[in-house]
Amino acid sequence: MTASRKGLWQIFRAPLLLAMLSSVGLIAALIGDGVFDLLSWLTLGSTLAVIIWYWAKPSV
Repeated sequence: MTASRKGLWQIFRAPLLLAMLSSVGLIAALIGDGVFDLLSWLTLGSTLAVIIWYWAKPSV
């Protein structure tokens, strides 16, 4: 078997996106109420949804 080489961007693209979403969600939760609460729930929930999706996905 040959392993394909992946660049740094391909390796760290998804974790960086999840980290940015989490940061936005945490900052929105600290800033205010109303729309900021909705933004924080959506961004933090999206990270959790990705984790649950990969955890529940059957391994190949």
